[in-house]
Amino acid sequence: MSFKLAIIGAGSLVFARTLFTDIMSVPEFRGIDIAFTDINADNLEKVTLLCQRDLEANGISTKIQSTLDRREAFRGARYIVNCVRIGCLEGFETDVDIPLKYGVDQCVGDTLCTGGIMYGQRTIAELLAFCKDIREVAEPGALLLNYSNPNAMATWACNKYGKVHTIGLCHGEIHGEHQIAEILGIPHKELDFICAGINHQTWYVSVKHHGVEMLDRIRAEFGNHPVYSKQEKVRLDILKRFGYYSTESNGHLSEYVSWYRKRPEEIEQWIDTSDWIHGETGGYLRQTREERNWFETDYPKILQDPPKKYDGSCRGKEHGSYIMEALETGRVYRGHMNVMNEGCISNLPYECVVEVPCYVDGNGISVPKVGDLPLGCAAICSQSIWVQKLAVEAAVSGDVMLLKQAAMMDPLTGAVCNPPEISQMIDEMLIAQEQWLPQYGEAIQAAKDYFAKGDVIPTKEGYRGAVRLRELSAEEVAAKREGRTITAE
Repeated sequence: MSFKLAIIGAGSLVFARTLFTDIMSVPEFRGIDIAFTDINADNLEKVTLLCQRDLEANGISTKIQSTLDRREAFRGARYIVNCVRIGCLEGFETDVDIPLKYGVDQCVGDTLCTGGIMYGQRTIAELLAFCKDIREVAEPGALLLNYSNPNAMATWACNKYGKVHTIGLCHGEIHGEHQIAEILGIPHKELDFICAGINHQTWYVSVKHHGVEMLDRIRAEFGNHPVYSKQEKVRLDILKRFGYYSTESNGHLSEYVSWYRKRPEEIEQWIDTSDWIHGETGGYLRQTREERNWFETDYPKILQDPPKKYDGSCRGKEHGSYIMEALETGRVYRGHMNVMNEGCISNLPYECVVEVPCYVDGNGISVPKVGDLPLGCAAICSQSIWVQKLAVEAAVSGDVMLLKQAAMMDPLTGAVCNPPEISQMIDEMLIAQEQWLPQYGEAIQAAKDYFAKGDVIPTKEGYRGAVRLRELSAEEVAAKREGRTITAE
């Protein structure tokens, strides 16, 4: 089997190698052409070296084309896997820290809320440039598999304005399936899930076991679980009040709605600090910094670890490899993917990106009609969709009024800030992120002029949030990964 695969953002220190291992675990893919590209030469070299070593250890003679020139990586590619983070950690820090000054306390800030909206402005501007290159040099009809957040906004922009067939992929739904299987005490493979909504706000609208609906059992039993009752308080409260379990983690979900993070003194009661994903302030930023520092410090040790096996034993559950396998071999794969709605969920806008069950085989990607979402679930999704639409149109046009409207309509931002505060916060973020926002030149200059006058709204300078934990050292991260404990200084 012969085709070309390109991974952009291949310098992603852990995720790119994980995806590559999944892909190379498909036996038919051992002869494909592979290109890695990134803007970080050092990270790209390190990840390429690890993956090349894995290939050789598995008896595969393919040489990875590693290049800083993305057009060369895209040239002739049938599949492009995107996992970039535009702005890297520097931009991510502003997504979290600037909103905190205005009282907007996020756990992640990469999908919705103020951080996600601004992340979308950076990401969409760059992804449209990727799409132009794909149209010009990739194989005609190339498929873009997008893992970058904000996933729905990015996938929407690539399909509508980038004119490249793009599928958005996320693993949140998969994790929730296994939680539900555990709650029910039923093997995961015996359950049939229908999950529908929008990325990170998708709902398990049907869970059947041998044709029998399990939703009533889920509603009755989820809150009694000794661990999830502590870790998933937001998700369980949503389940109680809306009747359906949401796919996304407690931390993510808490920042997409207006109810759980608007009062600093109440945030701690809704989250759990055993892991960042349960709601810690800036939790994912801390985790990302720790992973980066660990990788850079322990890279020589990582090179000594056993190579990844391509016999299937190291293959994960990410959708990307299974989609390519189904398209190329004809093996049927069913998974939940982010696609343009176009009537799939009938009570959400026709033009938006929805996450729904899809079937993939040699004939392509088929999207069944889901019909109406439960009304309350549809209402939550609809509010987020309007934020997404405003943010997408703002990113494409560089319209700062649309951008500020998106922030005003965001549930958590609007619950915490008034319109003048939101306007000033966006101005401050535009200035901080200027290098990644070429479409906002005039707006950024106007923002600078506003701050230069000095008559600004006071903010909480240095505020770290309601529940922010200490960042672990590289040594502590390594010890944690190895199952050791060490005493922090």
